[in-house]
Amino acid sequence: MKQMQPLTMTGGRIVTPDGVREGSIRLADGKIAAVGNVQAGSEDAVIDAKGALVTPGLVDFGVFAIDKPAFHFGGITRAALMPDQSPPLDLPSRVSYIAKSGKPDFWVHPLAAATRELAGREIAELALMRDAGALAVATGRKWIGDSGAMLRLLQYAAMLDLLVVTHAEDAALVGQAVATAGEIATRRGLPSAPVEAEAIAIARDLALAEMAKARLHFRQVTTRAGLALVREAKARGLAVTCGVTPAHFMLSDLATVDFRTFARLSPPLRCEDDRQAVREAIADGTIDVIASGHDPRGPEDKRLPFADAEPGMAGAETLLAMVLSLVRDEVIDLPRAFDLVAATPARLLGVEAGVLEPGTEADIALIDPDKPWVIQSAKMAATAGNTPFDGQPTQGRVTALYKGGVAIDL
Repeated sequence: MKQMQPLTMTGGRIVTPDGVREGSIRLADGKIAAVGNVQAGSEDAVIDAKGALVTPGLVDFGVFAIDKPAFHFGGITRAALMPDQSPPLDLPSRVSYIAKSGKPDFWVHPLAAATRELAGREIAELALMRDAGALAVATGRKWIGDSGAMLRLLQYAAMLDLLVVTHAEDAALVGQAVATAGEIATRRGLPSAPVEAEAIAIARDLALAEMAKARLHFRQVTTRAGLALVREAKARGLAVTCGVTPAHFMLSDLATVDFRTFARLSPPLRCEDDRQAVREAIADGTIDVIASGHDPRGPEDKRLPFADAEPGMAGAETLLAMVLSLVRDEVIDLPRAFDLVAATPARLLGVEAGVLEPGTEADIALIDPDKPWVIQSAKMAATAGNTPFDGQPTQGRVTALYKGGVAIDL
């Protein structure tokens, strides 16, 4: 898919790292050619944005499945795919196939499996998978319990300048738990794990990353104690970043009281104090990335007793609206919102996208931030609609989307 004609968008509100300003943007040869006070060329197609937000396409960091219609609905133009596939992404051939799978209208960036079969023991061939198209390495849905194996992984990744994406829950403490220990889990009789399981995993991995001088990203940090450890590590200059999904800043474990399995997540929903801590960490910059955690699960996985259901949520279609709710609540401003869902994920992956600057990929979304809609699981474009936000009224919809300067049908 190649841009055949230069395109100039006028009359929009352009969201850049420096702020939001009225102006125009010109796209040519699949790249952003100019931003600001731009005059259309004689051969340009011209589109009036009619006051819409003009933003970079979202970069979704750490999804478990690729549903292109769902991602396009949500304004997402690229996604980093976790290695937890069938079979796992632990061979260069599998990585190479995935790296080509979404083109031309969606780019998939595979994350290499840290260990063979994601078993947490034997380090996979990271160099070969990097050469095949992997932009980072990930431990998958599980924490590597063997500290020796984790140190070797971090050392190997540091030699290759690969980011390590890790899951932050001590597996021995979590066991078969499906909830966070506390009043709600006790009253409902759910197998639960102490909230400290997250902080313990983070503390160990930070110590090993410091030893290895490696770059480390915690895919989700969801507790006050865990966030405090990341905040302190950043203050000491460690190359550490962390993310979260909307469920953990929108919902607490109260969402599980009726055993609704759409709220069965990994890590599980936390108490209200931890939810507030996540919002504080988004506001103060401790959290670097908000991702959808897109993991669609059908009835065979969700229409079960809560303790037997698989974790996961279909998040691609609701990511933008949930992040825009933080702007309306004055937790963050618009530039910070698109830093969380576009600029920083792109930087971590090392791709020239995520910001509206000349020379970057012309992945553009036009957004009506005030357009109301109701989230309905039955009408989602994803392969399954297992969202904990089912039935929730919200605001913010993509009205047009461009990949490499070419319009995508929504």
